[in-house]
Amino acid sequence: MQGTLFRVAGPVVVAKGMAAKMYDVVRVGKERLMGEVIQIAEDKVIIQVYEDTSGLKPGEPVFNTNKPLSVELGPGLLTSIYDGIQRPLPVLQKEQGDYIFRGLDAPGLDPKKKWDFKATAKKGDKVEGGNSIGEVEETPGLIHRVMVPPGKGGKIAELKSGKYTVDEAIGALDDGTELKLKQVWPVRKPRPVAKKLNPTLPLITGQRIFDALFPVAKGGVAAIPGPFGAGKTVAQQTLAKWCDADIIVYVGCGERGNEMTEVLSEFPALTDPKSGKPLMNRTILIANTSNMPVAAREASVYTGVTLAEYYRDMGYSVAMMADSTSRWAEAMREISSRLEEMPGEEGYPAYLATRLAQFYERAGRVHPLSGEKEGSVTLIGAVSPPGGDFSEPVTQNTLRVTKTFWALDAKLAQRRHFPSINWLTSYSLYLDILEPWYAEHVNKDYRSLVNEFMSILQEEEKLLQIVQLVGSDALPEREQLTLEVARMIREFFLQQSAFHEVDTFSDLQKTRRIMKSILLYRDLGQEALQKGTRIQKILEVKAKNEIVNSKFEKNYEKLLDSVEKALQQEFAALG
Repeated sequence: MQGTLFRVAGPVVVAKGMAAKMYDVVRVGKERLMGEVIQIAEDKVIIQVYEDTSGLKPGEPVFNTNKPLSVELGPGLLTSIYDGIQRPLPVLQKEQGDYIFRGLDAPGLDPKKKWDFKATAKKGDKVEGGNSIGEVEETPGLIHRVMVPPGKGGKIAELKSGKYTVDEAIGALDDGTELKLKQVWPVRKPRPVAKKLNPTLPLITGQRIFDALFPVAKGGVAAIPGPFGAGKTVAQQTLAKWCDADIIVYVGCGERGNEMTEVLSEFPALTDPKSGKPLMNRTILIANTSNMPVAAREASVYTGVTLAEYYRDMGYSVAMMADSTSRWAEAMREISSRLEEMPGEEGYPAYLATRLAQFYERAGRVHPLSGEKEGSVTLIGAVSPPGGDFSEPVTQNTLRVTKTFWALDAKLAQRRHFPSINWLTSYSLYLDILEPWYAEHVNKDYRSLVNEFMSILQEEEKLLQIVQLVGSDALPEREQLTLEVARMIREFFLQQSAFHEVDTFSDLQKTRRIMKSILLYRDLGQEALQKGTRIQKILEVKAKNEIVNSKFEKNYEKLLDSVEKALQQEFAALG
């Protein structure tokens, strides 16, 4: 049923004379701009439009599609670059040039490309929604499992291997349901799973501060809040490159155009360290810059998490980076104010906490319906608090639902300490649940080494306050040694170069060995103090400064063995 435009207020428009359901997708005006129903009041339908509404005027037609905002799921998602509503940007650029004109539309998946489908089920097999029935090699070495759409099921009446486009039928069920390579799924609806599992496996990132002090589990959630220039984007790009997830979904939500341009130009050029092939082969990028229509920002986050859930259902571990959820919340605030809703804290809508919780709850490690052993979606959301104020509503509401908090510090960034994670305000609630895994796969002493590092860093903070009053020479010798060990932890261990070919990734065994070497110096120093050696001689031990070189060495074990031997010899010579 066609309605008529009644009122226009930026991206929020009001239509009259049409029947609609909440979250129906509609086409607004003569240019058929895409929008979504967000409120219904008697005979008026309030719509948020995902495109620029300049020039719209009352009286123009509004068409209802009677479908919710949905994305196309199937082979061809990987290597793609989309906008917030799954329009492929390279396709739009090819058709229209560098500027996206209003009313443009393009399918999320290439309708012409033929894929080589190999059936793994056969005629007569009984299948349920989510079951895997075949596979396609989507990118070199990555198998895309073709599944029965959730909610469908029965006996397979027909299924053939061959070359198909995403819109062609590859088979059918006995009830007449056509099976295709493609599924369509509403973005606001979480995809169903067989069972949720406890997050007992770590997401290995190769970043020492994350893997040792503040780990995140596969299927877990982490937040990276930090002010402008503290290194959020570099941290997320490093995580995307090195974390041991099978698939990466990177959502640039409301970020500056030049920052997103860097991501779009750098990612396709990156080499996957695991396979040696382009990293884009297992990456999906969603770009919604700050100058794009504000309403599409909200959609971009849901689009990203739906794509992540789809690959999780195939049995893959997926890491989704959302940069940044603050811009998403700002979009909600703008739409809410145009709807004249009662504002909450700092003008954000009263449902901000609920929306954030609903988004982060879509993370998880699960048994998928496909029959694969397990899959997971790990959500890592960047937060951009104005002025670095962590007490503002988006950061505080994010803290309530995330178990890992990586707090970026502008002062550390100014001192060129990267990653600029503040070890005193950051935390991870996954340490206890991951301890058995570390004990089995790394070493039984791993957790105790981490605990010792944290206690030294916390003690350093207390001592530095005394040092500011009386100077370091006035401290007892044992505490002067603690300050030196804390300095070594900061400079030798926590600092890590994202741009050095070796130091950019530190495996867990290397991380543990560096921790052991630093604590060996601490233990030998404490023994020497007990025997009456002066602190100055202990601080002048030369071998300890060689520990830092192990960060940049591939053959770190040999170097650390010789450093530890040299440490023992130097301390023995001190008597």
